[in-house]
Amino acid sequence: MIHLRAVNIKPGAKFNANFPFNLPLVQKCKEIKFRAPVTFFVGENGSGKSTLLEAIAAGVGSVVVGGADAQRDETLRHAQRLAVQLQFIWQKRTHRGFFLRAEDFFNFARRVNAMSSELAEMATEFEQYLTGYGLARAKGLVLGQRRELARKYGEDADARSHGESFLNLFRERFVPGGLYLLDEPEAPLSPQRQLALLSMLKEMVAEDAQFIIATHSPILMAFPNAALLNFDKYPVRQVAYDKLEHVALTKAFLNNPETFLRRL
Repeated sequence: MIHLRAVNIKPGAKFNANFPFNLPLVQKCKEIKFRAPVTFFVGENGSGKSTLLEAIAAGVGSVVVGGADAQRDETLRHAQRLAVQLQFIWQKRTHRGFFLRAEDFFNFARRVNAMSSELAEMATEFEQYLTGYGLARAKGLVLGQRRELARKYGEDADARSHGESFLNLFRERFVPGGLYLLDEPEAPLSPQRQLALLSMLKEMVAEDAQFIIATHSPILMAFPNAALLNFDKYPVRQVAYDKLEHVALTKAFLNNPETFLRRL
C-alpha cells in the first residue's frame, strides 16, 4: 500500500542560508514521488537523505521510537523547520507507524530496562506499608506491567544481541496500515539479521504497510520491487539495483578483496 504518494517543496517556500536549507537536495529537488510500498533513500553521508526522512517524520507527525513525537523532538529542530516548507500528498492518510533511528533503538532499550527496574522496586516498596489484599493487588498490578515488558522486549533488552532486540522491537511495535520511516536500520544488524528484516518487510507490506528507508546496505536495497532513489545526483531519480555504486563496489570488493586491500 502506498499511503504517502509524494513530498513537494511548497510553492513560494522561503529558505535561508542555514542548514538544512543550504543542502543541494533542498535547493535543487522540488518533488520526491513514492511509487512502491518500499522506497530506499540511497546516497553518501551528507547527501540529505536522512535529513529529508527526518523532515517527513516531523511533517506527518510520526511517533519517534524511544522519544517524543517527531513534531516535538528536540533533536529534530532542523527537520521541523524544513517540514514547515513541505507539502505531503497522500493516497490514503494514515496516523499509524513510527520513525526509528539506530540511536533511538539503543535509547529505547535503556528505557525499557529502567522501567523494568523501577517496577520491581515499586513492588518491594509496597511491602513496607501495605498488607493483605491491598498489598497483593498493588504488587500484582506493577509486576503484571513488568511481565508485559518482558514479554514484549525480553527480560533484559541489553542482554540480547542488538540485532535480536531490534527485530523484536520492530515486530512488537508494528501495526498494519502504517507508514514506517527507518534511518539506517542495518546499524545493529548482522547480514543474517538484515535478511530477517527483509522477510519481516515482506510480511508487513502484505498488511498494507509503507516503508521509506535511508540505508547504505546492499542487502536491504535488494528487496523485491523496491524503489531505489539515488540522492548523490539531482534531481533525485530512481535507479536500478545493479547501477548503484554501493552495490557495484560491494560486489567488486567481495569478488577480489586483495586488489582493494593492496591499495590501502
